[in-house]
Amino acid sequence: MQYMLQRHITLKALNTFGFDAEASLFLPVADIDILKKVWKTNLLSLSSPLILGGGSNILFKGNYPGLVLHNRLSGKEVVKETEHHVWLRCGGGEIWHNVVMHAVQHNWGGLENMSLIPGTIGASPIQNIGAYGAELKDVFEELDAFDMLHGQMVKLTAEECEFGYRDSIFKQSCKGRYFITHVTLRLHKNPEVNVKYGDIAATIAEWGITRPGIADVSRAVIHIRKSKLPDPAELGNCGSFFKNPVVSKDDADKLSAAHPDAKRFDQPDGTVKIAAGWLIEKAGWKGYRRGDAGVHAKQALVLVNYGNATGTEVLTLAHDIVEDIFTKFQVKLEMEVNTR
Repeated sequence: MQYMLQRHITLKALNTFGFDAEASLFLPVADIDILKKVWKTNLLSLSSPLILGGGSNILFKGNYPGLVLHNRLSGKEVVKETEHHVWLRCGGGEIWHNVVMHAVQHNWGGLENMSLIPGTIGASPIQNIGAYGAELKDVFEELDAFDMLHGQMVKLTAEECEFGYRDSIFKQSCKGRYFITHVTLRLHKNPEVNVKYGDIAATIAEWGITRPGIADVSRAVIHIRKSKLPDPAELGNCGSFFKNPVVSKDDADKLSAAHPDAKRFDQPDGTVKIAAGWLIEKAGWKGYRRGDAGVHAKQALVLVNYGNATGTEVLTLAHDIVEDIFTKFQVKLEMEVNTR
């Protein structure tokens, strides 16, 4: 297969913040053979390639001087099935929410709590995405990837991906090394619903549903997310900008003593997760605006581009928030978003 290398391509429509960044070189990847052919030219080693999926977790500080590889690999296929499970293999360029809806329509459980998370399935292992008590690692079987260091296809298991809270080897030791071509999920054919997190149970109860299925859970999550989070098509953003910080129990107890309304979640290992949104709102940043960069009025965890903000302006605002939160609460916030 021939490939078409493009030059000086705007990425404005390919990042959900809507920043008007430009890629010096741009290559859409709809076939694995394209990667193999490009690797033989040494372009991947010479141009600092950036892998782009849905652009929902990236902040461009300016133009990107290297090569952008846009994942457009598609397809959904059941590759294995037993009495209790089904294994669904998807092309890395498939939209995550479309995969969730595909599973829900077939009553395959495991993804419903992660409905409406933006981005592609190829990006999901990088972040170990999660929401409302579910994480990718709970349903992850394996992935296929092109190793851009050695120019060959590899398979990686969950153990090899070293999943953590919004973390994996793809953000650490192997950052930028693998182009994820396919992800295989192990889904439940007789699913049990999880309504313990957030407002899911209350929302379903309001609808008068007493025995919810995964479709009801998915619908509730979509309803909640739409009520709290801005649509990137209307207001530039990348969803949750910061991770929920994890602190020691002693530090959490000190925070709770000073602020009894602090939102905290005890973890199995004895640590405590603090709600980053609560910290930011408590510090007075919710609804704050500086030019066209701001903090969303309904969800303090979301930074937004009101139209003409630059990536640098949003990043400066983020750094100011991090510094202020540490000064007021002695808690260090960490960004979820990748900066380029």
